[in-house]
Amino acid sequence: MSVLTRDEAQTRAQLLDVHHYAVDLDLTTGDETFGSTTRIRFTARAAGNTFVELKPDALHSAALDGTPLDPADLDGNRLPLTLTEGEHTLSITATMRYSHTGEGMHRFTDPTDGEAYVYTQLFMEDVQRVFAAFDQPDLKSVFEVSVTAPEGWTVLSNGITEQQPDGRWTAAATPPISTYLVCVAAGPWHSVRTEHAGLPFGIHCRRSLAPHLDADADEILDVTKACYDRYHEKFDEPYPFDSYDQAFVPEFNAGAMENPGLVTFRDEFVFRSAVTATERMTRAMVIAHEMAHMWFGDLVTLRWWDDIWLNESFAEYMGFQTINEACSELFADTWIDFGVTRKAWGYEADQRPSTHPVAPDPDAVPDTASALLNFDGISYAKGASALRQLVAWMGEKDFLAGINIHFKRHKFGNATLADFVDNLAAATDRDVHAWAEQWLRTTGVDTLTPRLEGEGSTWRLTVDRAGSRPHRLSVGIYDRDAVDAPVLRERHEIDVPQQAPLELSGPRPALVVLNEEDLTYAKMRFDDTSQHTVLWALSRIPDALTRAVVWNALRDMVRDGELEPATYLETALAHLPEETELAVVQGVLGFARTQIADRYVSEADRPAALAKLTEITRALLRRTEDGEAPGLRLTAVRACIDSATTPDKIASWLDEGTVHGGPELDPELRWRILARLAVLGATDEAAIAAELERDPSATGQEGAARCRAALPTAEAKAAAWSAMFDTDELSNYLFTATAEGFWKPEQAELTRDYVARFYPAAIAMAARRGPALAEAAGRRAFPAYAIDAESLALGERHLAEDTMIPALRRQVADQLDDLRRALRARG
Repeated sequence: MSVLTRDEAQTRAQLLDVHHYAVDLDLTTGDETFGSTTRIRFTARAAGNTFVELKPDALHSAALDGTPLDPADLDGNRLPLTLTEGEHTLSITATMRYSHTGEGMHRFTDPTDGEAYVYTQLFMEDVQRVFAAFDQPDLKSVFEVSVTAPEGWTVLSNGITEQQPDGRWTAAATPPISTYLVCVAAGPWHSVRTEHAGLPFGIHCRRSLAPHLDADADEILDVTKACYDRYHEKFDEPYPFDSYDQAFVPEFNAGAMENPGLVTFRDEFVFRSAVTATERMTRAMVIAHEMAHMWFGDLVTLRWWDDIWLNESFAEYMGFQTINEACSELFADTWIDFGVTRKAWGYEADQRPSTHPVAPDPDAVPDTASALLNFDGISYAKGASALRQLVAWMGEKDFLAGINIHFKRHKFGNATLADFVDNLAAATDRDVHAWAEQWLRTTGVDTLTPRLEGEGSTWRLTVDRAGSRPHRLSVGIYDRDAVDAPVLRERHEIDVPQQAPLELSGPRPALVVLNEEDLTYAKMRFDDTSQHTVLWALSRIPDALTRAVVWNALRDMVRDGELEPATYLETALAHLPEETELAVVQGVLGFARTQIADRYVSEADRPAALAKLTEITRALLRRTEDGEAPGLRLTAVRACIDSATTPDKIASWLDEGTVHGGPELDPELRWRILARLAVLGATDEAAIAAELERDPSATGQEGAARCRAALPTAEAKAAAWSAMFDTDELSNYLFTATAEGFWKPEQAELTRDYVARFYPAAIAMAARRGPALAEAAGRRAFPAYAIDAESLALGERHLAEDTMIPALRRQVADQLDDLRRALRARG
């Protein structure tokens, strides 16, 4: 199959003007394939040769202006076309194959009730798996979709759908949209419908999840309506589509997809077990993120994939900001969670060899395969951080004015970085073009360190910068109170680099915190006095966002080899039991467990690290016995399970169906305990089968796969390996669950022989099954706990051979970089 190059897309865009697609899908032809008929009306601006893309199971017929084309001319995914100047109609009929990898038309059968569901995910190149198309984002068109579906199914699409007397479903014509944004979701959906601002709104899920969706329907719809109203206060252009549906679909690869009028979400967001407030906030943020795309991405679309940040950075920033504004009564400050989780993702991605600018040079994204690699922490989290810094620098009023100019000039069309920056510049006297060059065209993370000079009661504060970007940030100056707790003396907004040092009066500060409102994107360090204060008084810093900034700085110092992992754990033990901000507790425990305990300390020191984590969780459990902080208690219970080094306590919880003092065990906690018992060799296949009989849901199937792969026997590892790499039967979710269970630090000796086997097995599987499974293999099935120089050298040799498809190669490169960091941390 040929990937589309930027040069080919530019040539085709100059030749064609695409007007209308009529797409007819037949979903009644069986479980393996479906019928697809496409009729495209378009204009050729001149005579010339081009092609239409299609990845069929069988191409039955094709005709250009009524003249048959030879199906044998299909070359991979390209059917060549020879055009005269003027109007044309292309008709193509094919049989297409359902996928089980979350790409194209994904088909899923619910193990709970046997009901089948299908949905499309057409991003980048996957529309070609469903219908014929001129598949590039700047050839927008009107789409009319019709679907023949089994009796009892409901069909959802980008426009309002209606069932016709013959049983077919037809969707209202869309405004001009890009091919990758077309969406169909069909099955016996459970739906909750309402109306808001004169438009039909709906939320949909599998029937087996109906009680769980109903329980949260009011919250989901309230968030949706609040975001809709807030965006209409921000944006001059009204919502551009005829309805707003949100479908929670099974085995979805991403968090969600911004299809106009029909957003698809992974259905883990329909919570079937207890969750924390931060997890509910994450769902709300994703709702806000996808709705922001209706304007930035759908109404105005990138011209080529080098500008994907225009879609994702904007939606990421708007998602967090809008939930903060519109849903403040439901959720705490969303920017704390952003700083702890999303921003850390950006920092990690930006310090790897695979880093790239937020807005890469077009030549760096020559084709769709390379473009797919840029959906990472840089395009999302770093880009959103840059936009937040931009708003702090130019002011929100001017920022929104520039955004509205952008929408007005390019609505239902396409735009580039240059267009965006020009439109922002039209709304401010700031030099936005220079800012964009410094922030969006460069890579890496600046590091900022405070330097205090003076004595007595006169001090000068200078911020030393390792890097090249300008920063507007806040500086918090703290003294000690009567009980030695940090107390804010003063806060200043400064620009870095500074024109002059900041003059301070009074005693030397006990603590200086740079970027304490987290408005810029940079790694923060401390002067010696401040670092001493942080280590003994962190939990007593009064503001939660400032504490998040400080924890992030300590995290970065561990990753950079400037702070001992053991010191981080000691700091967590000293302060986390007193922490009140749930997002901070989750972030610190997550880093301490998955990175420090599992990778950054030696095998000999790992039991002591896990013991410290267990001590932290016990302190949190004691603190939450009164039931006043259920989210904090749930977080502590999860961490206690994951850190257990002996089975007795967690096995008793499983036997009794409850944690002592609560909570009752729901399916998520039961599977979590069973998975840890499997790692510890304290359960068996009979217990796993019994639990699966108790919970035969899709999530139960994944839990069982994870547990079976985690059993510490040669037979279990061989079976799991064969399922992942020797056959292609596992769906994307079952592959991931199996991979998550396979590699465990406690089982390094048992899995040692598989380290060398990973590379040829993953390379072959990725070539067969494509980018989604390649990414899953590189992210989840990589031997991450083989932390030694030999494993690193082995990976580097395979990377140098250049036999991996790009999606796998990117993941392996990132994993090897993490391995280097782990080795440095151990040293």
